[in-house]
Order: sequence, then structure tokens, then C-alpha cells
Amino acid sequence: MTERASTPAPKRSASRGGSSQPTLADIRKWPATVSVPQAASAIGCSKSHLHERIKRGDSPVKTIPLGTRHVVITADLVRLLSGSPSAGNEDVQQAA
Repeated sequence: MTERASTPAPKRSASRGGSSQPTLADIRKWPATVSVPQAASAIGCSKSHLHERIKRGDSPVKTIPLGTRHVVITADLVRLLSGSPSAGNEDVQQAA
């Protein structure tokens, strides 16, 4: 039997195999970059759809290529989901 911390953990929408999306408050607590599948769950699309958009160069979020994979910049994900204007989106597409 494993004991849990006495302070209750914050309620997470996307917990261990759950099908619901994380909240914007949850996403703001994420690390600086996240995986494409994690970002896709936040956006509400499939990971294959987001991978395809990254490959085509029209991803709705900024990504960083790491070898054969990409990571998504969390701040840009927050900007997208909060409805803030995206700054420099054209620069990312031109650099790809």
C-alpha cells in the first residue's frame, strides 16, 4: 500500500489515459516544450493530424526540430488556446 501526500493534488483533466483535454491552467504549468502527442491532446486533434501539419509547415503552434522529431513550444500553445495573436508565425514557416 502506497501512501499519498497529505495535500490533494490539483485536479487534472488529462490524467493517465483520460480522454478529456487538459485545461489552459494545466497547460500553463507544463514545461517549456512538450511532445507533439501532448500538444495535440491540448488542441483537441489527433497526434497524426498535428504531425502532418508540422510536416507541411502549417502547424498552428511553433515547434523545434530535434533530429527526426519535433517538440512544441508550450508558450505558443498557451497563446493559441488563449486566443492571443501569434507573433512571428510567418518567420517559423519561412525558416522550415
